[in-house]
Amino acid sequence: MTEYFSDIYRAVSSAMTGMRITFRQMVSPTVTMQYPHVKKQMPDRVRNRLYMNFDDCIGCELCAKACPVDCIDIEVMKAPPTETLGETSTGQKKRIYVTKFDIDIAKCCYCGLCVYPCPTECLKMTDVYEFSEFDRSNLIYNFGTMSPVEIETAKLKVKQYDEEQAAKKAAAAAQAAAAKAAAAAGPAPAAPAPAA
Repeated sequence: MTEYFSDIYRAVSSAMTGMRITFRQMVSPTVTMQYPHVKKQMPDRVRNRLYMNFDDCIGCELCAKACPVDCIDIEVMKAPPTETLGETSTGQKKRIYVTKFDIDIAKCCYCGLCVYPCPTECLKMTDVYEFSEFDRSNLIYNFGTMSPVEIETAKLKVKQYDEEQAAKKAAAAAQAAAAKAAAAAGPAPAAPAPAA
């Protein structure tokens, strides 16, 4: 009979030993954050979603060349010298049309290598980390601001400028060839003096 009561005592004491941690945690304050309502404070130099200030982009393509996974897609066109495209916030003149600037965040490895070579500091990492999507095409961010009509207008301006420059070069080459031909022919022979 004593064995029966000792078994009961061991079972209850074993259960109490196991539940001691549970009971202690039930009365202690919680350490878990209520995530959607309370968000963790991110460090200052965190590398999350990329942000691009398109007004400061000069179209140098250094960020796309530095990207190890090719997630940045840029299309540029050199503007004619007569065209004024404005200035960046640092005072640097824009000389290139940036017709397309897309970043595929699904490919991005958040290394930050694209941020450092940017001379105008228009590309930066933000502390935004909530950007999950159901469709992968929503993870391609289009930062370009030129509409298709503006792109076609820019292409026409560039084409017109190139044609004008080609015509000027051809005219200068023709003028140089004419001057060279005239110099090669030499002066016209003088008429013989009349006999007296």
